[in-house]
Amino acid sequence: MVDATQVLEKRYEGDGASAVAFSNVRFTWPGRTRFTLAIDRFELARGERLLLLGPSGSGKSTFLSLLAGIVAPEAGEVRVLGTGLGKLGGAARDRFRAEHFGIIFQMFNLLPYGSLIDNVTLPLAFAPERRSRVKSEGDPPDVARRLLVSLGLDEDLIERATTAELSVGQQQRVAAARALIGAPQIIVADEPTSALDRDAQAAFLDLLFRQAARAHASVVMVSHDPTLAPYFDRVARLTEIATISRGRAA
Repeated sequence: MVDATQVLEKRYEGDGASAVAFSNVRFTWPGRTRFTLAIDRFELARGERLLLLGPSGSGKSTFLSLLAGIVAPEAGEVRVLGTGLGKLGGAARDRFRAEHFGIIFQMFNLLPYGSLIDNVTLPLAFAPERRSRVKSEGDPPDVARRLLVSLGLDEDLIERATTAELSVGQQQRVAAARALIGAPQIIVADEPTSALDRDAQAAFLDLLFRQAARAHASVVMVSHDPTLAPYFDRVARLTEIATISRGRAA
């Protein structure tokens, strides 16, 4: 058994190329109670697997929102694959995210009465470059089907079921396939294993990393669970990366 405390000291060597770089970033959520996140410097290497730890309400989701361009910093720069996200308008950031990010949400956000294939191929409707990458492998529904099988879903289930009929673990695999289709360069996962037992967590992470490695994709996963540390190249607590301040608005 690997000691998670020792794994916290690991640092990914990578190939020297950054997939993501934050520089002097500041972001404040507006409202009666102000929440400000400040990141002076942060880098994620291409192909790196990073586990970001922190309790609920610590700012992990805000960090992911900045990383994926869901929100823009009020100061500083977030560069993803060489592109400064702050220089893009909202619609352009949405297109960039659709092309280059695969996102696994904590609640999965699947279409409950859609087929498994339709759920997996949905991102391709908003990402023509990603769709073209899929078409180089075959017809998108066939590629989605192969991806679902590789993630451990039965072919008969893939053909007949809607996502509303699946178990939590099966829904999780559909969500992972949706994030992975089209070989996005960055996979973002928000507490995707919180509803699973230890054996299911290990199996899911093994499948996720195996598929991500095929595309040399970077993986950022946020969690409150430090026992997941042995599965990652690097583990960081949010407090090591960001300064958080809270206070009432003036």
